[in-house]
Amino acid sequence: MRPVRERYRVDLLELQAACEANYLRLVRLLPDMREQSAVRRIAISQGDRLIGVLALEVIETCPYTTTLKVSQTHCLPWLPVPSLEVRVYHDARMAEVTGAQNARRFRSIYAYPNAAMHQPDEKAQLNLFLGEWLSHCLACGHEVEPVL
Repeated sequence: MRPVRERYRVDLLELQAACEANYLRLVRLLPDMREQSAVRRIAISQGDRLIGVLALEVIETCPYTTTLKVSQTHCLPWLPVPSLEVRVYHDARMAEVTGAQNARRFRSIYAYPNAAMHQPDEKAQLNLFLGEWLSHCLACGHEVEPVL
């Protein structure tokens, strides 16, 4: 007899906490994100070897929101290049992943299995991934060009 799997339920408090923490991380990494031309590149190295460069680029600015493209360049050749679209809500002090790779506008819950093979908690996983990525850059990242 196959056990019945419990249906995934959105933990709204956890999702909001992740989005709030991501906002604070982005403010530290890109303090001038309200400017249309704001771009920052953060290098991640292991010893003398460059592992990747995180690029934070402002795509769109509005009075209460900013849309960013968060991507990585100079990756390891066997690693797929991550690219996220992040909407920053300045009035709510939250940052939410709204797009990843070629997918946009994630639902809170997906039936599983589904045609796109999204996980039931895809939205929560993407926001947690962004948080881990930004935390790693805050802890281990450095400017690409040396500061004079």
